[in-house]
Amino acid sequence: MNYLFLADGFETVEALTPVDMMRRAAIPVTTVSISSATSVVSSHRVKVEADIIFDKADFSDAKMLILPGGMPGSNNLRAHDGLCELLKGHAAKGGDVAAICAAPFILGELGILEGKKATCYPGFEERLSGAQTLEAPVVCDGNCITSRGMGTAIEFGGAIVEKLSDKETADRIKKSIIYSV
Repeated sequence: MNYLFLADGFETVEALTPVDMMRRAAIPVTTVSISSATSVVSSHRVKVEADIIFDKADFSDAKMLILPGGMPGSNNLRAHDGLCELLKGHAAKGGDVAAICAAPFILGELGILEGKKATCYPGFEERLSGAQTLEAPVVCDGNCITSRGMGTAIEFGGAIVEKLSDKETADRIKKSIIYSV
């Protein structure tokens, strides 16, 4: 299973675009609220109902863990000790992680990006500890996918679909939504 984590203050498009693209590709994904309620409110006051809350989830089957950006959502994700431990343990075992916008700083601060290429929202580069930062829309390096922001959400979702399925499926999904670069 793949998990996308939601905290109050998340960026709507960065969270829902990869979920939408994964579900179009028939890739299972569960949305997880890190609070005690399934209802989560985005940075632009869009209420989203998560599939499950963190404390009731079993992540033993995790393939990919996904972090949307947004503020204060990224800070709220970073402040959740259980999520941070899950991310570190998952990445240490070679499990896939993905983060967009400000959220790659979480991976950087946890040491997950050490020795990897990565990207993020402009101004967060110094928080990507140990990473070689690039200005590309999406950077895939080993088990890590990072992306710059809301405007790169479709590329981010496509990279996730490609990693979990294949390039043909990612291209098919992008074509079906009339996306072209």
